[in-house]
Amino acid sequence: MRILALDVGLKRIGVALYLENIPLPLDAILRKNRHQAAKEVQELIEKYAISKLIVGLPKGGTSEEEMSKRVRHFVSLLEFSGELVFVDEAYTSKEAQSLGVVNSRKKDGKLDSLAALIMLGGYFGG
Repeated sequence: MRILALDVGLKRIGVALYLENIPLPLDAILRKNRHQAAKEVQELIEKYAISKLIVGLPKGGTSEEEMSKRVRHFVSLLEFSGELVFVDEAYTSKEAQSLGVVNSRKKDGKLDSLAALIMLGGYFGG
């Protein structure tokens, strides 16, 4: 099974890959605009022949409804016919930060991809 997990944000998209039973964080996608970001995600879907897409949705908070709309719209830009699963991404960024393995002050997306990896682990019950 080949799975791609996405932590979709307004500036960066964290990306994690589950390939041959091995979960891996990938380089985050730095968003210039939604079409450029969707194109880069589409390239990953095709490159790795992804069969399942796991996408985080924010639960709780004041911007939950607005961000959920934005995330769902972003996913609608993708040409993906495999299984699509939305999961709760609440606190994954805080959990990623608490691991202390990446510099959270850098805006390079490593923290976002680690959050996507944590979402992937949560999906598998880990």
